[in-house]
Amino acid sequence: MNFYDNIVASSEPSARKLKKTFGFLLTYSYLCTQINRMNMDIKNQFAKKLMDIQAIKLQPNDPFTWASGWKSPIYTDNRKTLSFPSLRSFVKLELCHLIQENFPEAEAVAGVATGAIAQGALVADQLGLPYSYVRPKPKDHGMGNQVEGEIEKGAKVVVVEDLISTGGSSLKAVQALRDYGVEVIGMVASFTYGFPVAEEAFREAGVKLITLSNYEAVIEEAAKTGYVKEEDKAVLAEWRKSPSTWCQ
Repeated sequence: MNFYDNIVASSEPSARKLKKTFGFLLTYSYLCTQINRMNMDIKNQFAKKLMDIQAIKLQPNDPFTWASGWKSPIYTDNRKTLSFPSLRSFVKLELCHLIQENFPEAEAVAGVATGAIAQGALVADQLGLPYSYVRPKPKDHGMGNQVEGEIEKGAKVVVVEDLISTGGSSLKAVQALRDYGVEVIGMVASFTYGFPVAEEAFREAGVKLITLSNYEAVIEEAAKTGYVKEEDKAVLAEWRKSPSTWCQ
């Protein structure tokens, strides 16, 4: 019995009125949220929010160097969203919307370590689903787990990821879950660069990927605000075509 049913159980007329009022407010709030979501482009809205907190930085004329050695005009750190309560909630709720709209049959949630551990847990809690997370590789001590937590064998699992670049680490997590004995029905992520190599890898792995935002939305919003110049857009587009050889 939930909170509202407990109130009604008292059989007092005032309690029944209270439940009716709460029900109306919750319905109204939900409808307003859905209308607002239809009236705005979530990809662009989230891209702007990421740039506002400097979780995404663009430097087409002074490239960053990634751990892989690639030169890049963009640096993304979505973990910064966890430090801003309103944005943290925005990401959580929008990822939940993606799951409800695209993977309504999900029976459990799995986060990809380390970037998506926290966000995955927030999403699972909001949806009321079991949660686990996937390490990059099995531990070399203790139980030697790669999948931490407990999921029923055969369960339909949606994976939560932080950032999609080439897709390699994300799809390794998918394979680890499949080896564990669950059915991966898809993946949701905060952001993707949209590399062709990643799109092909997800197709080959048979994994449906849905993201909150992408590289195109970032460039569009950056141009709107003057963060990058119009002439820089061509440079940024070229990088995305062949990031491994760009600026070499």
